[in-house]
Amino acid sequence: MPLVEASSSGLLDFIRYAFMPNHLGYCGGDQQEVLFEHAAAGQSDQRLAPMLARFTGALPYLKTVAAANGLADPFDARVVEAYWLGNELLERVEAAALYRSLDERFGRQLTGPARQQVLRKPPQGARPHHLFHVLDVYRHLEHEGIAMATMESCRISWGQVTSVEGAELVVRRQPLVLDGTELTLGEPVEARVLRSISERSFVDEVAVGDWVSIHWGWTCEVLDQRKLANLRRWSAHHLALANQTI
Repeated sequence: MPLVEASSSGLLDFIRYAFMPNHLGYCGGDQQEVLFEHAAAGQSDQRLAPMLARFTGALPYLKTVAAANGLADPFDARVVEAYWLGNELLERVEAAALYRSLDERFGRQLTGPARQQVLRKPPQGARPHHLFHVLDVYRHLEHEGIAMATMESCRISWGQVTSVEGAELVVRRQPLVLDGTELTLGEPVEARVLRSISERSFVDEVAVGDWVSIHWGWTCEVLDQRKLANLRRWSAHHLALANQTI
């Protein structure tokens, strides 16, 4: 799939969610400042697409979603939204397509029970969604497993703004917790999340009462009711799926 015709809004949408883990050095290339400035200014550029192709963890999922929906552009805004938040495009991804993608990427890295656990998830309902990767793929790639704090930071969460305080927001959000042997979302608690760096932000117009999405402690965007409902729905779906093999 060619990257040169990536949609302008999709490129910026991808950066909103990928910026902070890239900034922290977890994924992507070393053009954090360029990506940040474009997204903060709302100015897209087709030259961003090759930079975003360096997010090799996300790109195969985007390609899988795009192919299943007859879309040539993996950075189509609808595809990007499907991966980070979830939407109807995920429903058109057949289990066999996701299985093949996972086997090609991780078949040699994962062995024994871990490989079996990951590859059995597509027939059970997994979709190429970020939370599936966090809970059912990423944690198996780490030999010692990943800590709850890492899963909590890495997942895309949502919170309702209760206060805007300079570079930070105070939000009420449900934390990811381990309840016995199951992962679940706990009771809402107040938390502080970063909303700007050097007075630059992806959410300049945020206000008390808004719902926002959060990734690695960073405010990605203000969510409308459709996006919020989709994020809740697909998060619940993949939490339930992960709990089958926790």
